[in-house]
Amino acid sequence: MADPHGQATFYHYRLIKKIQISKSLLILYLSLPVLAAAAGMFTVSPYIPLYMLIAFPLMLWIQYVIGHTVLILLGAGYRKRWRFRLKLPWLGYIPDQHVSLRVFTLVQFYTCWVGIVLSAIMAFWLPMPLAIALAFWHLWLLLPRGYTMLRLTGQRKEGMLKMNEQDISYYMQ
Repeated sequence: MADPHGQATFYHYRLIKKIQISKSLLILYLSLPVLAAAAGMFTVSPYIPLYMLIAFPLMLWIQYVIGHTVLILLGAGYRKRWRFRLKLPWLGYIPDQHVSLRVFTLVQFYTCWVGIVLSAIMAFWLPMPLAIALAFWHLWLLLPRGYTMLRLTGQRKEGMLKMNEQDISYYMQ
């Protein structure tokens, strides 16, 4: 829907901020696992790449369970707007449609802290390289979402987010 004053709108929402995801930022993000694996081979274990391969799908599943549980607790309507995605930079369980910034922040907060606590608890029973790989993937998967929240600091929580492959749009009513 076009606004006669030249402002982009989504139904009765007005685009407030559009955050572009640059190619250089995406390349830096994608290079972090390679750098971590190389550093881990020299400092932790020569088998760290194997542990990282095992930890990646495990952490995706853990984050999915945490996010899905938070959305169930918030109400059934919220779950319909989220799905599991394997497209960069949004890997994991993220909003598929417009979603409230408040709900997005709440899900990411619980995903972050519960994931850290679970990684710390599992460190007692898992081999140390696997525990380190789990913690790495947890933080790495949360980086784009943390970047989004950092860039939207100061915005009102009543706004709506739409996450696309090249940008993040923030709308207000």
